[in-house]
Amino acid sequence: MRNVLTWGYLLLALLGAVLPWQANLEFMQASSGAGFDLSGFIRDANLTAASRSLSRDLIIGASAFTIWIATEGRRVAVRGWWVTLVLCVTVSFACGGPLFLHLRERRLLELERENALRDQNDVPIG
Repeated sequence: MRNVLTWGYLLLALLGAVLPWQANLEFMQASSGAGFDLSGFIRDANLTAASRSLSRDLIIGASAFTIWIATEGRRVAVRGWWVTLVLCVTVSFACGGPLFLHLRERRLLELERENALRDQNDVPIG
């Protein structure tokens, strides 16, 4: 089951990279200027009560999860935890968040194996 969970997180990270950027590219194509119009994006994200609700929900949830990534990544010694924070900002939170969960699950499995080997070596023979 843990293996399915680990790879499920990775699949969500890939979808989290592709799907938001699909919408971002549509936004850039619809914008009159060249490139990504950040002020226009923020304006559009706050046009309706529904979009404001989603925007505020995302910023609060992503902020809490970012703090957790930084503390949990260090606590469990997840390799590359900081890369997920970079991805949250440069690609999407929907990519970086699940990628951290994938890396964390892999690290927890590694720790479980290490502990099992240690316990196995500590067992007296005879």
